[in-house]
Amino acid sequence: MRLSVPDMDCASCAGKVESGLDGVDGIDTYETQPTTGRVVVTYNAEQTNESSVIGAIEGAGYDVTDTESDESSERDENGNGHDEPAAGVWRSSRAIKTAISAVFLALGLGLEFVATGMNAQFASALGEPLFVADALFLVAVAVGGQEIARNGYYSAKSLNLDIDFLMTVAIGGALAASLAFGEALYFEAATLATLFSFAELLERASMDRARDSLQELMDLSPNEATVKRGESTETVPVDAVAVGDIVVVRPGEKIPMDGEVVDGDSAVNQSPITGESIPVDKTTGDEVYAGTINEQGYLEVEVTSAAGDNTLSRIVEMIEDAQSNKTEREQFVERFAAYYTPAVVVFAILVTVGGPFVLGTTWPDAVVNGLTLLVLACPCAFVISTPVSVVSGVTSAAKNGVLIKGGNHLESMGSVDAVAFDKTGTLTKGELSVTDVVPLNGNTEDDVLRCARGLETRSEHPIGEAIVGRADAADVADREVEAFESITGKGVRADLDGTPHYAGKPGLFDDLGFDLSHVHATTDGGVVTQTSQQLCERAGCLDLLSETVPKLQSEGKTVVLVGTEDELEGLIAVADEVRPEAKRTVERLKERGVERTVMLTGDNERTASAIAAEVGVDEHRAELLPDEKVEEVEDLVDEFEDGVAMVGDGINDAPAMATATVGVAMGAAGTDTALETADIALMGDDLSKLPYLYALAGDANSVIRQNIGASLLVKAGLALAVPFGYVPIWLAVLAGDAGMTVGVTGNAMRLSRVQADGE
Repeated sequence: MRLSVPDMDCASCAGKVESGLDGVDGIDTYETQPTTGRVVVTYNAEQTNESSVIGAIEGAGYDVTDTESDESSERDENGNGHDEPAAGVWRSSRAIKTAISAVFLALGLGLEFVATGMNAQFASALGEPLFVADALFLVAVAVGGQEIARNGYYSAKSLNLDIDFLMTVAIGGALAASLAFGEALYFEAATLATLFSFAELLERASMDRARDSLQELMDLSPNEATVKRGESTETVPVDAVAVGDIVVVRPGEKIPMDGEVVDGDSAVNQSPITGESIPVDKTTGDEVYAGTINEQGYLEVEVTSAAGDNTLSRIVEMIEDAQSNKTEREQFVERFAAYYTPAVVVFAILVTVGGPFVLGTTWPDAVVNGLTLLVLACPCAFVISTPVSVVSGVTSAAKNGVLIKGGNHLESMGSVDAVAFDKTGTLTKGELSVTDVVPLNGNTEDDVLRCARGLETRSEHPIGEAIVGRADAADVADREVEAFESITGKGVRADLDGTPHYAGKPGLFDDLGFDLSHVHATTDGGVVTQTSQQLCERAGCLDLLSETVPKLQSEGKTVVLVGTEDELEGLIAVADEVRPEAKRTVERLKERGVERTVMLTGDNERTASAIAAEVGVDEHRAELLPDEKVEEVEDLVDEFEDGVAMVGDGINDAPAMATATVGVAMGAAGTDTALETADIALMGDDLSKLPYLYALAGDANSVIRQNIGASLLVKAGLALAVPFGYVPIWLAVLAGDAGMTVGVTGNAMRLSRVQADGE
C-alpha cells in the first residue's frame, strides 16, 4: 500500500514514522519518502491490516491523507473515498495558531519596549514578578507551541533526537530558567514558539513546491475515459477501463490509457512522455500513451495496459522509487548527521554550564546561548539538501522525456568522462533506406526503381524492404512478376513482364559476364546525373568495380545492382542512415566536458569507420560480439575513474549497459524491457536529449555540493558565534533552521529551469 503523509517532510520525521511501523507485527517491508511525503508498506494481511498500518503512522504524530491499496480500493467501491486533500499550508490550523501567536508576541513586544508604562505587574510566580507583557508572551507560547510540544512528545516516545524534541526542550528550558534565575526569558520562549512554527510553515510550503513538480506528472493522466459500448459511448473512471476496451479520444482531449489506434488519424502531442516538441502523426496501428494530447483528429484507441500499468504510471512510480537509490553524498550526509546532532547538544550543555566560568557570561545569557545551540543542533537543512535536489532534477528530466531511475544515477551521469555508443538504432536510425539511385545505359531512376520493386517485392530481406519502400514513395508503376527465385548469398531473380531480371551484389553480375569496369551512366542532355558526377571522373562512364562500388561501400552503404541478362539497368545504394542529430550530439557532449566518445558495433570495419567519421566520435570498435562489447566497456571503466555511460537500445546492449557506470536506453516509451534495463531512459527516440541529460546531471551535482556546503558553513558559523553572544535566538531559528531549509529547496528548484535543448 502507498500512503500520503504530507507532514513527513524531513529525515527525522521519517524516523518517527519508521519507529511507529516497527511496532506493528506483520509488516514485511516499508520505505519512507520524505521528499514526496509518501510511505510504501508491504504487509501480511493475515497478521495485520490497513487500519493498523495507518494507526501506527498516526500514532507517530502524522496524519495519513490518502491511501492506495487493494483494501482501500474495495472501500472506495463501497462509497468510502479517500480523505479530502489537506488545506493549503497557509490556511492550515497551524498557520492560524502561528498568526495568533505572532499577534500576542507583537503585543508583548509593544508593552515591553514601547508602552512600558502599561506593562504593570499583575501577579507573581514562585516569588518572581509576572508582568502583562510576560502574560502575553506566555499566551503566544501556549498557542504557537502546541504543535511543537505535540511533535516533541512523539519524538521522545520514539527516542528520536530531532528538531521537535530539541525545540520543546528549548522552550521548556526558557520557561524553567525564567523561574530559576529570576530573569524573565518569556520573550525568548515566545520567540522560539512563534518563529519556529513560522519556520516550519515556510519549510512545508517550500517542500510543497518540490512535490508539485511530481504532482504535475501524476495529473497528466485524465480521471475519466469515454468508452465505446456497442453503438454508443459511456464516460467512466479510468480505473474501470479494461484492457481490450475501445476508448474514444476527441480533438483537444488527453489520451486516457496506453493503447493502439484502431480508427482515425491525428497528430498527438507526446511531449509529456517523450519530450518531443513536435506533435507526432498517428494512424491505425500506431501506439499511443496515457497523458499525451490528441491535437486534431478523432481517434479510437484499443487499450493495451491497465490504468496502473501504463507508461506514465511506471514513470511516476520509478521517480518516486528513485529516492531509495541514494547518492554517495546523501549517504555521507546521513552518516554525518548521526554524529552532528549529539555533538551540538553536548556543545550546548558545555556552553550553558561552562560559559559563566570560561567566558564570563551571566547564567541567564549562558542558558539562552545553550537554548540557541539546541535550535542549531537540528541537521534538517543539510540532510534534505540532497534528496530535494534529486527530486527536482529527476522530475525536471521526466518532463523533458528523460527517465532517471535513481539519485545515484543522476549523480553518476553528471561526472562521467567517457560515453560509449552502440551504432545501430543509436547513432543510426536502425532502419535501412535507399541513399543513392544511379540509372545506367539510358534508363531513368523510375525505371530502375520499377524493376527493383518487382524483384524485391517477394523478398523478406531488410534491403529488399528498403528498396520497395523507396519505390512506393516514388509511386512508380507495377510490373508483372513471375518465377521469383532467391539466389542464396547473391541476390534474387524473377521474370518481369516476361523478361528475366536480376538484383543483387556486384558479384552476381560479374558471374553473369558483365564488364563492371566500363558502364555508361544515363545522361540528361549530355550532363551526367549529380550522383554520377560525384563518383566518376570520365563523363558518362563509370568504373563500378574499382571506383563507384568501393566509394559507396566506404561510406557504409550496401550496393545492389539491377539488370537483365543482357543489360545493367542501374545501381541502388542502401544504408542505415545516421541520425540527423548524432553529429551535433557528439559535438555538444565534448563541449560540455566529455573526454572521449567511442562507438561500439558488431558491424564490419568499413561501415563502422564510415559512420564513426561522419558523427565525429573519437574512436570506434567494430565486429564486436555482445561479450566483446562488455570487455570494451570494462576497459573504459578501468581507464576513466569518474565513470563511463553506455548508450544503446536497452535490449541488445543490456550486458554492456549493465557493465557501464550508467546505462542509457534509447526510445524507451512503452517498452517494458528498456525501462527495466536502463539506469536512465530517453523516452523518445531522440539522441539530442543526451547533452541535456549530461548538463542537468552536472548542474544537479553542483547544486547538491552548494546545498551541503552552504548548510554546513552557515550552521557551523552560527554555532561557533553563539557562545560569544553574537547570535540571538531568533536569528538561529530564521537563518539556521528555516532560512537554510528554504534556501536549499529554492536552490534545488533551479534545476527545473535547465532547458531540454541544453542551451
